[in-house]
Amino acid sequence: MRKITSNKTLLIGGVAALVILGGGGLWLATQRSEPAPAAEAPPAEGEAGHAEGEAGTAGEAEAPEGRVELPAAQIQAAGITVVSVGGGGGGETRLAGRVEPMVDSRAAVAAAVGGRVERVLVAPGQTVRAGQPLVSVVSGEAATFRAEADAAAAEAEAARQVYQRNSNLSDQGIVARQEVEASRAQLLSAEATTRAARARSSAAGSPNAAGRLSVVSPISGVVSSVQVGPGGFVAQGGVVAEVSNPARLEIVFNAPPALAANVRAGSSMRVTGPNGEFDAVVTGVAADAGTSESGATVIRARAVGATLPPAGSAVTGAVITGQATSGMTVPTESVQTVDGNTVVFVQVDGGFQATQVLAGRQASGRTEILRGLTGSERVASTNAFLLKAEMAKGEAEHGH
Repeated sequence: MRKITSNKTLLIGGVAALVILGGGGLWLATQRSEPAPAAEAPPAEGEAGHAEGEAGTAGEAEAPEGRVELPAAQIQAAGITVVSVGGGGGGETRLAGRVEPMVDSRAAVAAAVGGRVERVLVAPGQTVRAGQPLVSVVSGEAATFRAEADAAAAEAEAARQVYQRNSNLSDQGIVARQEVEASRAQLLSAEATTRAARARSSAAGSPNAAGRLSVVSPISGVVSSVQVGPGGFVAQGGVVAEVSNPARLEIVFNAPPALAANVRAGSSMRVTGPNGEFDAVVTGVAADAGTSESGATVIRARAVGATLPPAGSAVTGAVITGQATSGMTVPTESVQTVDGNTVVFVQVDGGFQATQVLAGRQASGRTEILRGLTGSERVASTNAFLLKAEMAKGEAEHGH
């Protein structure tokens, strides 16, 4: 028993020694595996510059997104126009039309009385003004009209003197009041006869005592033809010359009958002709005025700020026939697409701000704006695409 106990004691002591020695070895190994703390290295020069740059950028105010900085001088040099947001808008109907002379642009000048052509004062191709004499005519009938007017004027003067004398005598009690009233009635009758005689003489061309008168042009324009010659005879109502004014042109459209209720005088139109596009305004709408049995509506319009092509030129026009719900429109060239978004460039201090909008229908060169504007803004119109290009250029430079 004693021998076994002694061996057990020795065994326990050996195990304890191994534990102590093993723990010490583990501590030494741990101390050797941990590296000594190294001194912090100073930041690299590039990193320090980058940090300082970030601090400086944070201190500066960044421009709002979509802003295009552009001084007034550059805006003018680029030809960018700025307009106010307008009203109106709506749908449009396209019509075919033709440039035609106005009704009062041509005149077939006729003699009011028959007579002998004494002189021809103009030639074809000559420019004349309204009231300018074209031919000189001597007419016996015209001389009669002038004589009647002169005789009536003389009778009226005599009646006036009789009335004045009777009035003076009546005031003195010499002439009865009835004679004064009778002379006054004769005066009024003579004056009426004089007015009628003078009107006939004036309608005949206001001839002189010899019956010589001038046939004048009622409009300004160009003499297109002369149909009489010196020494010839012209009958009453005979045409002596034709005058036309090539500048007095209008556009005539044939429209469906239903359009008469939707278009009124003063409506805007956008017309396309041989010389390009231009604005026009409706001057008249005539329902059932067409030559066909369908009773087509005739729409007449005049150009605004443009010269019409020659008479007979074919044109197409777009007329607004509906009312926009928002009541706001901008020129179609103001509307741009940036990164898939529809925007307009609103003028702000120092440049323009791209403002996203919801666009509606287009009509006559204008686009309806349903959302995104208040109506008080001023937006870029002509050459607005330059602002889009400038904004894209700025974003590219910022990306680098």
